[in-house]
Amino acid sequence: MTYSTRIVSALAVLAALALAGCSDDDKQAVAALKPLAVKEQASSIVKGDEGYVVNWAGVLANRNPWHFGEHTVATVVAKDAAGKEVVRLEQPLDAVPPADSLSFSGQVVAAEKPTTVSIQYRPAQWHQAGRIVSSFLHFPVSDVLTDNKDGSYLITGYVGTPYRRPAESLAVTALLRDKAGKLLGGGSTFVEDVRPGEKRRFILQIKSVPDTSKIATAEVTARTWGSSSRPYEELAKGGVAPMHIVKPTTAPFVKDRGRTTLTGDSRP
Repeated sequence: MTYSTRIVSALAVLAALALAGCSDDDKQAVAALKPLAVKEQASSIVKGDEGYVVNWAGVLANRNPWHFGEHTVATVVAKDAAGKEVVRLEQPLDAVPPADSLSFSGQVVAAEKPTTVSIQYRPAQWHQAGRIVSSFLHFPVSDVLTDNKDGSYLITGYVGTPYRRPAESLAVTALLRDKAGKLLGGGSTFVEDVRPGEKRRFILQIKSVPDTSKIATAEVTARTWGSSSRPYEELAKGGVAPMHIVKPTTAPFVKDRGRTTLTGDSRP
């Protein structure tokens, strides 16, 4: 028996023992979890300089209050008019927090002209959160500016963090909507090393949505990057940064004006 064969055999035994050790309650708890729900999705095809740009965007909802949805993969398939597959791409998606949603987008260039685009999702793996859902705060996005010009849509803004620990990498996604709120497409970028009390600037230029004049709003969100819940849970473990971290410059009151004096209280 070779060394690699021994490793495979040992892993198989461990896996069998782990499955045997699962109680009926554990199996029922996993079975009771609700799958990620597709709230909305959209796709488009635009002729570009190097081929046909296929753009897609969507929102997945996690209806489970205590579990992260991890290792979900979106499979994007584009076909031409004859039904021939011209694009097949697997996009790993970021972990979806408990009782929250995930906005995502992507694009790819096809050499041949596609006419239809479909998106399928691999079921999530479930990881029980180590903290209550209120510990997983949203990352604030501020000062968002947009410019719709010459067939492209430019979005700039800033991303901060509510946590004490620095966020190593955050994914920033913009969902583009028309006046009726219909999803038209989207774009994504990243910001690095976001520290408490600071902001990181992001820039998004989206050219892969047909007729950008229909875009009315850009809905921008930021989240931890990665298909595992670990980055988010590590930030939550470090605690929330205080809202006011600047030392007061005014002198303290000589007398506490908010205290009611009780009978017999001789304190000044």
